[in-house]
Amino acid sequence: MGILWTIIIGFIAGVIAKFIMPGDNEPSGFIMTTILGIVGAFVATYLGQALGWYGPDQGAGLIGAVVGAIIVLFVYGLFASRRTT
Repeated sequence: MGILWTIIIGFIAGVIAKFIMPGDNEPSGFIMTTILGIVGAFVATYLGQALGWYGPDQGAGLIGAVVGAIIVLFVYGLFASRRTT
């Protein structure tokens, strides 16, 4: 049930992040949105544990996953804009 829950939270976080930070150079589609959210959750968990906000056995919640997904989307936008110019 844990992996299914991660996919659901990842999808919701990806949708919210794409709504907050829209753009032409963003990944689209159900799978890419879900991957964006899941990667964002991992980024938020890693940064939170590195900064001492989360313990070693804790993960980021929905808000942390959204923030992580926004960071991933921003970095993706930087690299995508470099490829087109």
